[in-house]
Amino acid sequence: MLMHLSKHWHGLFQHQTNWADGVSWVTQCPLRQQEGFTYRFSPTGQTGTYWYHSHYNTQYCDGLRGPLVIYDPEDPLAYMYDVDDETTVITLSDWYHSSSTILGAEFRAIESNATLINGLGRYAGGPATPLAVVNIQQGLRYRFRVIGLSCAPQFNFTIDGHRMTIIEVDGNEVEPVEVDSIPILAGQRYSVVVTADQTVGNYWIRALTNIVGASFDNNQNMAILRYQGAPDEDPSSAPGPYELVFDEGNLHPLVSPAAPGIPEIGKADMSFQLAPAINLSSGNFMFNNVTFQNPTVPVLLQILSGTKQASQLLPNGSIYGLPLNKVIEINFPNPTTAPGGPHPIHLHGHSFSVVRIAGSNITNFVNPVRRDVVSIGNSTTDNVTVRFTTDNPGPWFLHCHIDWHLNHGLAVVMAEAVDQVPNEQIPVEWEQLCVPEQSWGQTYLGFRGD
Repeated sequence: MLMHLSKHWHGLFQHQTNWADGVSWVTQCPLRQQEGFTYRFSPTGQTGTYWYHSHYNTQYCDGLRGPLVIYDPEDPLAYMYDVDDETTVITLSDWYHSSSTILGAEFRAIESNATLINGLGRYAGGPATPLAVVNIQQGLRYRFRVIGLSCAPQFNFTIDGHRMTIIEVDGNEVEPVEVDSIPILAGQRYSVVVTADQTVGNYWIRALTNIVGASFDNNQNMAILRYQGAPDEDPSSAPGPYELVFDEGNLHPLVSPAAPGIPEIGKADMSFQLAPAINLSSGNFMFNNVTFQNPTVPVLLQILSGTKQASQLLPNGSIYGLPLNKVIEINFPNPTTAPGGPHPIHLHGHSFSVVRIAGSNITNFVNPVRRDVVSIGNSTTDNVTVRFTTDNPGPWFLHCHIDWHLNHGLAVVMAEAVDQVPNEQIPVEWEQLCVPEQSWGQTYLGFRGD
C-alpha cells in the first residue's frame, strides 16, 4: 500500500473549512509516514449517508474507506421506518488481488477480483468463505443505508423477494419511490426502506457488478438477509421479482426541489461543458483535451500564498474560476469518447441539481434529483447537465470516481471565489504538512506573514 495519506469526507460540504476536504495536491499536502493530523470541521446543516476514503493516488482501492452517517433527530421521513442504526448500513466495495500501486500504473480496463458486501465476499475459483449477514425481525421496517464504496465497478443492488423504497440520495431526502433494484455507481449512496413482510427465512442480497462475465456462481456478489428465527444456512431464494424499474428521473428532492437559475439550458449565470475523452497516445483521460496532473504546490496553498486569479493557478488548463453567488451549469457531452463508462462524476463542496439525466434529452428544472455523484451515461447522445450555486469559496475537485480514471487524469478543479477563501481557521499543522521533502520537492510558501 502507498505510504502517504490524505482523507476525504465524501459528501460533506466543508463550509469555511476547505482545508479539511482532504484532497492531496488540491486542498493539502499528504501526510507522510508516522505523521499525524486532525481534521476538525462542523458539517452544519447536513445529515444523511456519507463515507470517507483516502484521496491520495489510488490508495482507497487497497481498502482505506468506510461509512460515515450523520443521523437526523428530526428526520421528516422517520415515520416510514422502525430501525436505523449501525446494523442497517450496507457497504458495497470491490477487492483486488494486486496492490493499487501496481494496477494504477497500468493503462487498461482494471477489473476487480471480488465484490465485498460489508467487507465479506468470494471470488471466482476461491474458497467458500463466510458471507455478510444482515439480521432482521419479521414485521419491522428497516432503513438500509447502501453505500457504493467502489473503486471502479457499479453494482445492481437487489434483495430477493423484497421491494425497496428510496428515501435519500447522496445525503438528500427525496420523495419516496418504490423500486426492485438500484444501480449504484462508485461514490453514490441510497437510503431505502425495506419491510420485513416475508416468510421467516434467508434471502439473498445481490450486488452484481457491470464487469463482463460477473455472476452469482459460488455465491459471488452476494450477502444474506436473515430473519430472526431462520436457520443458519445459505438462502435458496430466487431473484426478483423485477417489475418496478429504477429511473433516476423519478427521484425528486423532498425540500426546496427546484434547480437554481433561469429554467432553460444555457441560461445560467455561467455555462460551460466538460467533454470527457482519452488521449490515444498516452492512455490518459482528459476533460476538454487536458489531462489533470498534480501541481507541486496544493491549489489551496497557492491561493493562500497570494494567487487570487484562477487563471494563474496550477495545473494549467485544469482550473475553472467561478464567481461567488452565481448559478453554474455544466454539461458533459458524449461520454463515449472516454471509454470505461458510465463515468460517475463527483463534485466536492456541493450537491448539484441534475437537470438532464443520462439516457434522456428531457430537462427538469422543477424538481430534479439533487446529489453529489452522477452517472454521465454511456451513449453518444447523452449530455448530462447539472446546476449549483457558488456559495462555498475554495478550490473544489470535480472528478470521475472510478479511481483508475482519476489516477489517469479525468479531473478538474472548480476554483470558487478564490479571493474570498478564508484562512483564519487553518491550523498550523496543516501548513506544516507542506514542509519540503525530497520525495515531492515541495516549496514551502507560507501565507501567515511569518
